[in-house]
Amino acid sequence: MEPLVIGGISIPAGKTVQIEMPVVKLYTDTDISMPVQVYRSRREGPTVFVSAAVHGDELNGIEIIRRLMRLKSLKVTHGTLILVPIVNVYGVLSQSRYMPDRRDLNRSFPGSAKGSLAGRVADKFLTEIVQHCDYGVDLHTGAIHRSNLPQIRANLKDEETKALAEAFGVPVLLNANLRDGSLRQAAVESGTKILLYEAGEALRFDELSIRAGVKGIMNILSHLGMIKRRTRRKPVKPFVANNSAWMRANSSGIVKNLKLLGDQVTKGDALAKIGSPFGETLDTVNAGRSGIIIGQQNIPLVQEGDAMFHIAYFSESDEEVAEHIEMMQDNLLPEDKDD
Repeated sequence: MEPLVIGGISIPAGKTVQIEMPVVKLYTDTDISMPVQVYRSRREGPTVFVSAAVHGDELNGIEIIRRLMRLKSLKVTHGTLILVPIVNVYGVLSQSRYMPDRRDLNRSFPGSAKGSLAGRVADKFLTEIVQHCDYGVDLHTGAIHRSNLPQIRANLKDEETKALAEAFGVPVLLNANLRDGSLRQAAVESGTKILLYEAGEALRFDELSIRAGVKGIMNILSHLGMIKRRTRRKPVKPFVANNSAWMRANSSGIVKNLKLLGDQVTKGDALAKIGSPFGETLDTVNAGRSGIIIGQQNIPLVQEGDAMFHIAYFSESDEEVAEHIEMMQDNLLPEDKDD
C-alpha cells in the first residue's frame, strides 16, 4: 500500500495517527487546525471518511466520532478509516452554523485555495481528505430549535450508495437531490460515494441519535469488509421516502404540539394548535398528506410562514414505518451494551 499523505504527514500502512491539519490563521495570529484521526490497515481495502460539524453548531456528530474512537471493537483490518470530528473549527468555537465570513461551509464546495475563507476551508477538506476516499459519511443535525429523526439522505438511485444507506441501519432513507456547493455534491463529483446522516438538534446532544450514528457507521465498516463484527440480529429493513414536505404556520403565536417526532399522521390530522397570549386558538396546523414526521420545530413560538413539521411520504404502509421507528428506539434506549 502506498503511504497516505494528509496535511504534509505521510501515514504508512498499519499505523494509527492523530493529525492537527493546519487550515488558516485567525487575525490574532493564532493557528487554526482541523483534527484528523487516521486508522490504516496493512491490508488493501476501501478508504472511508466520517466527518462532523461542517455546520459548527451541529454537535451530535462530534460525539458520535468521539465514541467511535473509544470503541475497543474499532479495529480496522482492511483499508483506511479517516475520522474528522470537527470540520468547521471556527463555527464550533463560536457555536455558530457559519464561518466567520458568514458563509455556509456546506454551500462553499469545492472551494478554492485562493478564494474566500469558507472556500479555502472547503478546498482544504476536499483535497486533503475527501479525494483520498472511496466512501464517506457526513454527520449533521437539524437547525437550531429543530430536531430530525435519525435518517439517511443520499442519492438512492445509485445502487452502491443505496446498499450503503440500507446497511447503515436506520428506518428512514430519504432520496435527496444534490445541492450546489454542498460537500455531498463535491464528493460525488470527485468519485466518492457519500451518505448524509441527519439526526437530532443543533447545539444539543441527543442520545438516541448518537447511538444510532455510532451503530450505523460500524455497520457500514462491517458491510465494506473493513472491520470484523460478531453476528448481529437481522437488521431492520429501512424504508425509502422519495418525497417530503414541511407543514407551515398560517398564523403567528404560541404553539401547542399535538404530534411528536416519529409519529405516523394521516392527511388532515391536527399537528399543532397556534394560540394568542390571551388563550384563544388562532389556527390549527394540519397534515397535508399521510406520512411520518421526520423533522419538527421545538421552540413553542412561531411566526406566520415558519416551517413546523417535516413529513416524509412512503409507498409502504405508514404503520409499518412507524413500527420500525419504535423498534429502533427500543433497541437503542434505554442502556445499550458497548459495541
